[in-house]
Amino acid sequence: MPVPALVDRLYRTHSRRVLATLIRLLGDFELAEESMHDAFAAALQQWPVQGIPVNPTAWLIGTGRHKGIDQIRRRQTASQHMQQQIELGEIPAHAFDDRSVDDDQLRLIFTCCHPSLAMETRLALTLREMCGLTTEQVARGLLQQPATVAQRIVRAKRKIRDAAIPYEVPEGKALAERLHSVLRVVYLVFNEGYSSSEGETVTKVSLTDEAIRLGQLLSSLLPQAEVYGLLALMLLQDSRRAARQCPDGDLITLEQQDRSLWDNRKIQEGLQCLDAAMQLPQPRLYSVQAAIAAEHARAASAAETDWHEIVELYDVLIRLDPSPVIALNRAVAMAMRDGPEAGLTQLAQLAGSPELRHYYLFHAARADLFRRAGQTNAAREAYQQAIALTRQDPERRLLQRRLSGLRE
Repeated sequence: MPVPALVDRLYRTHSRRVLATLIRLLGDFELAEESMHDAFAAALQQWPVQGIPVNPTAWLIGTGRHKGIDQIRRRQTASQHMQQQIELGEIPAHAFDDRSVDDDQLRLIFTCCHPSLAMETRLALTLREMCGLTTEQVARGLLQQPATVAQRIVRAKRKIRDAAIPYEVPEGKALAERLHSVLRVVYLVFNEGYSSSEGETVTKVSLTDEAIRLGQLLSSLLPQAEVYGLLALMLLQDSRRAARQCPDGDLITLEQQDRSLWDNRKIQEGLQCLDAAMQLPQPRLYSVQAAIAAEHARAASAAETDWHEIVELYDVLIRLDPSPVIALNRAVAMAMRDGPEAGLTQLAQLAGSPELRHYYLFHAARADLFRRAGQTNAAREAYQQAIALTRQDPERRLLQRRLSGLRE
């Protein structure tokens, strides 16, 4: 593989791992990110001449560290902590091995999810710095304005630096207390990969793979019900990856997917994780969502889906988390069980929700149920609203086709 292509692939798949370790070694978010970019630039220059190193990730981390130290020396503003780091000289090779780098990612997640930061700030910071989402992607994932998210990220970095928040995975009770926000962050990363907020593709495989990998790391670190539940949910949803998009890029809805393309290995692994979650105390939000995904996975066809069981699971879920998005999904499930009018009645009760007003899936659901109920004019208006709000091209094309079908 040509060096530029290799470096590009490494950046897409390993840059956040490199960044996590550099933050530990250099102790500064901005310096670590700048040093990471310098290291990748150095790889483009040096590898064609010197050859590709045996362990490219370790090379990038080591080079980034040296670049960061050079910057500290040039600025002559290093703190005592930084000066002590420099005096330590070379770091042992095992500091750059896979296990160490994985641990650094967990440390970074828990640092970004420190309880001194507000929940929305924890989410925004981790999604931006740990997972490499753009500010705009983070904003859409949190249903917020990009400017608001950008300000939160800047303030969070400043607080971590000024308060000297430790870069570590907490222990005991503190670990369990901070787990909820960590799991939510991992699931938001997965969601952005599973259904991209914008662009030409339905999925971003690097993000879904990263979220699943982090879920597996967390399950080995803290084998609790909700950790297994989240991992089960991600595996079961990701098992449909190959069936969700046509070769020409068009989106395929769940009911139209070729289920022979679903990844049976991931389904079985997901079901095993779900079983582990249900055998442990306090299976909650993610475990119930995984149970819903499992009902789809077990159905041999869309027609055989047990919508009665799914609605009952949503009834449990809405008691655990009465959020507008879960209420929306429950309304769609009720429509599948009881008919489109039942779903439309539920959606009408959600119409005043600020969180759903600009959420394209709310308008897309209304459009689909109006279409099924034979209310063509209302369906047309709802499809137009959904099309205006979606930023993902395959979603937009699907909605446009359905709108055109109404005209015909």
